Amino acid sequence: MALHIINENNDELKNYVRNKIFEYNMKHFPDDLKGKYQEIHIFLKDEDGQVCGGILGETCWNWLEIQYLFVEPEHRRYGYGKKLIHEAERIAKEKQCDFIKVDTLSFQALDFYKKEGFEVYGIIENAGRHKHYYMKKDL
Repeated sequence: MALHIINENNDELKNYVRNKIFEYNMKHFPDDLKGKYQEIHIFLKDEDGQVCGGILGETCWNWLEIQYLFVEPEHRRYGYGKKLIHEAERIAKEKQCDFIKVDTLSFQALDFYKKEGFEVYGIIENAGRHKHYYMKKDL
């Protein structure tokens, strides 16, 4: 049987690959860390229920990874990003995570994350002609 490679946006196939790597990974982590995966969806809403920002991420074994943090431009500089981060930290501690990790580009939120206690542990130069920072905060 010959195998072939396809490039296709397909949620069913995406979930198959994700589930298979998760299944493989589970064989290599201690029992007390198994079953700790959970998607995190934290939203910032106005009085009318309109979403104005949020954090999307996941807890996985002993960390929380922030994949997206966004606040609408007109709501920035009022502390909402900080409140979102603090809620993510609360969830991470509740889930007994040891650290939070996030990545950001040089034009995004490097200074914000530094103020919140994150430290850079890696940098990729020339990521779209910007720097790509990988950051971590121990809890």
